[in-house]
Amino acid sequence: MKNFSLKPGTGDDAAALAAMHTAVAEHLTDAHGQGPWSCKTTTAGVLFALRNMHVFVARDGSEIIATLRLTAKKPWAIDTTYFTPCVRPLYLLSMAVTPDRQRQGIGTRCLEAVKMITDKWPADAIRLDAYDAAAGAGPFYAHCGYSEMGRVVYKNAPLIYYERLIK
Repeated sequence: MKNFSLKPGTGDDAAALAAMHTAVAEHLTDAHGQGPWSCKTTTAGVLFALRNMHVFVARDGSEIIATLRLTAKKPWAIDTTYFTPCVRPLYLLSMAVTPDRQRQGIGTRCLEAVKMITDKWPADAIRLDAYDAAAGAGPFYAHCGYSEMGRVVYKNAPLIYYERLIK
């Protein structure tokens, strides 16, 4: 993929994004068993996200191959006491790469694009959580320069918090 870019998603993308998130959840469940990652995503849920945060998509031609969400609103599963104090953190949520395109550098390119996107925002840090399980992407985020900030269990889901400071 020579011309990789991460662009804002639209309502026209909602059904495809829901299908992709569900396919990723099924792939993780097949590989690692039932867990908090084993949920279906609905078109209505994606439309809600499109209204309430910044949803980005990466495409190969017309096919959506990756997605992520950025928001300034703290997600319910994040405990800010684990993170570096800052004024304007952004939260990276729901990053996913379609199963047949995983392990090809697309996730890394998404995080590189996030850095370029957030450099233009008034933000101090990018925060996220990953499942603390074999199905989780913690080692991937660490490899991409995110620092582990803590481990917690939220509603029976083991999580690892990660952060990348900006500027």
